[in-house]
Amino acid sequence: MILAEFAKYLQAHNDEILTRKTTPLELLHKWLREVINKNPKNHTDKIVHKEIMYCENPQGDYVIIGKSDSGRILVSALIKFAKSYDNYNHSKWIEMTEKSFHKK
Repeated sequence: MILAEFAKYLQAHNDEILTRKTTPLELLHKWLREVINKNPKNHTDKIVHKEIMYCENPQGDYVIIGKSDSGRILVSALIKFAKSYDNYNHSKWIEMTEKSFHKK
């Protein structure tokens, strides 16, 4: 459920990822910041609030920590998903680049 919500967020920013303007890991940080900085309105928001701690300093450095064992598993799963999504999109980017190169 939480990975599905994050996946929707990534898909909404897919053009930025494909053009290398951002990465899924950067988007994970932005998504978590957005979810944690608002009042929880749905089940996903409530779980993220309960299980994940997000801290950011004035310089923009941040840390994401699971508050419990299940929170740590959730953070790990989100990071792995972001990396997997990045690998998938990188493959697509290479494929698009090769196709445009071979057309010339």
